[in-house]
This record gives sequence, structure tokens and C-alpha cells, in this order.
Amino acid sequence: MVVTQFNSPHSLIVGGGARKRLADQILKRGKSRVLVVTDAHMVASGKIQEIEVLLREAGIKTSIFSKVQPDPTVENVEQGIAAYRDSQSELIVGIGGGSPMDAAKAISILTTNPLPLAQYMGYHKIPKAGCPLILIPTTAGTGSEATKVSVITDPVRNVKMMLLDEHLQAEVAIVDYELSVSMPKTLTAHVGVDTFSHGLEAYVSRKANRLSDPIALSCLQLCSKYLIAAYEDGNNMEAREGMMMAALQGGMAFSNSSVCLIHGMSRPLGAHFHLTHGLSNAVLLPEVAKFSLEAAESRYAEIARTLGIVPIHTADSIAASALLPWLEHLNRRCEIPRMRELIKDQRVYESKLHEMAQAAIESGSPDNNPRVPTCEQIIDIYRSIW
Repeated sequence: MVVTQFNSPHSLIVGGGARKRLADQILKRGKSRVLVVTDAHMVASGKIQEIEVLLREAGIKTSIFSKVQPDPTVENVEQGIAAYRDSQSELIVGIGGGSPMDAAKAISILTTNPLPLAQYMGYHKIPKAGCPLILIPTTAGTGSEATKVSVITDPVRNVKMMLLDEHLQAEVAIVDYELSVSMPKTLTAHVGVDTFSHGLEAYVSRKANRLSDPIALSCLQLCSKYLIAAYEDGNNMEAREGMMMAALQGGMAFSNSSVCLIHGMSRPLGAHFHLTHGLSNAVLLPEVAKFSLEAAESRYAEIARTLGIVPIHTADSIAASALLPWLEHLNRRCEIPRMRELIKDQRVYESKLHEMAQAAIESGSPDNNPRVPTCEQIIDIYRSIW
């Protein structure tokens, strides 16, 4: 039997109203001064003020750091660690989508490990655990609340740095679907297909294992049942809850089996063309599946059977092939655009293909793909999504 390590938050608190348990979790850890890491949108929405009130009533001194931008940068993280020290905080709470949560993770490990952040890029390079960290997602997408991964942009080198280490794992994840109800329709689609890509890549990864497999398949089932419903009616509470659970499970699954080619190709797209992570993953999903299918036919077939696309006894070759048009249909239903709709100048896009392909390979994620691509094959996929 292959030895498998499975990491997840120490505590998962899940359900409508779960956010109201935050103060108890902080006090249980003997802390009374916290830094809330978030973004300007969350402050404008009033959600941060609600959290402030809950913490203040519990006697917890709260400082707010809201300068995190989409695709957080090294500068955001350095500003955050300064805010943590200036406020004499003892614990970090990250609230928002993937960007605030990823920034919160990076800030947390810098409370005990020296700068620069770039030295921790890659796998298992963080010497010490950071300060206690609690994460609260507000979008049903990234699954960052459950992962040991943080992605931070270095604008000087034009690189999205991926850090993976168990020291990036939150102590507590509080998953309250009520916080996702206000997500706009477009964001619901982008992060929802992103969630699906997490479950799919976790299941077909060369590092897939018996612990991550059932969680990945459950993520995919929930997406197939609830994504379109949440997209079409943002007030559908059952669908919002289902997608929040899918995002959590997707994060847990890929964090313990690894993402593959979609994510390897997605990060350079985001770095060069400032596309959100969820959107670039969604655009890539069908084409990468088409490229990878032959190398893991039985795995793609099992996904098709699990989603009810084909009957349970359908042969692998037929079931796997049936998944491809279903993925294309999913993107159409969610109105995921082609790359030409996002980047107007094809010449600029073409000029970046080799550099992006090299960056994808250097990230290491494509090595986990069922079919490991060459640089030229990655360039071909980038062209195919135009």
C-alpha cells in the first residue's frame, strides 16, 4: 500500500450561520487581538462590519487589513505583515474569496519566517508554522479555506508564485453558505467551474489516492447538481449551500492529490493578462480534458458515470468520450467566454505563448497530469482556446 499523507484544517465548521462561531474559536485558542485580512469589496458589502461587531461583543480587539487586491501581490503580503505587527495581533482571520485567503496564509507564515516570500515558492519550503489562522470563504469556488496552497503574484518577475506546504493550512475553516448569496451571476459561474476543475484534476492527477478520490467525486457530483441552479438563481439557498460544500471538498481533494495541467496553464494566463484564476481555469477545462483523456480513460469514464452522463455499466471508452461534450455544454450554460473575447489583440496573445508554456512547465503542475505535455503541446492548447 502506498503511504499517503492527508492534510486538512484542524476544525471544519460548516452550515448557515457558521460565521457566528468565529469568536468562540478565537477565544478557545487563548487569543484576544486579531487581524482580519480581506479586500475593499468585502468592506463595502458590510460583511466585515458584521464580523467586527461579533468580535467586539466577545471582547476581541480587531484590526482590519483590506488592501488585498485580486490576484494578491508580494506588496499586499508585505503590507499585511506590517499591519499584523503594528496592531500586535496574535491570530489572523482571512475572509473573502481566494485572494484574501491566499494573502492571509502568506501573511501568517511571515509572522514566524523571514522575508522575502519568494524563497518559499514551490513545494515544502516553509521552515516554521505561522501564527494561528482561521479562514472564512465568501465565494463557492477556490476552496482555499481547505488547502495548504497560496498563490501570490510577483509583478516584478511577472510570475504567479505557488507555495505549497502544510504550514499554510488553516487551523479552522468556517464555511457559511449564507456569505455567498450576494455573489453576482458571472462570479458564480467562474468560481463554480473552477470548483469543478478542482474536483476533476484531483481525481485524474497522477497523485490521486484513496483518501482524496471519494472527496473529489463528491465535489463533482455537487457541481453537476447545483452549479447551473446557483448560476440561474442566486437566491436558491439549496444550490448555494451545495456549491459551498463542493468548493470545500474540491479544495480538500486537490490539496492532497495535486492539481494538474489546467492550473499549470492558468497561472501564466492570469499573470500576463490579469484574468481571474477561476475564469482562466474555466476557459481551459474542456481543451485540457480533451488532451488528457487517452492517458486516464478509466478515470474520466468514472467521472462520467458518477455524474450520470452515461449509465453505470457503460464501457470506459464510450463513457470517457461522453464527458467531453458535457464539459463544453457546462461552459456554454455558464457563458464562459473564449479567449478571443477576453484578449482583443491576438498578436499580443501569440507573442506570449512560449513564455507562458515555459512558466506552466516550471510550475510543476503539468507533471501531475495523466498525459504530461511538452512545451509545444501546451502552446497548441493555448492556441486551441483562442
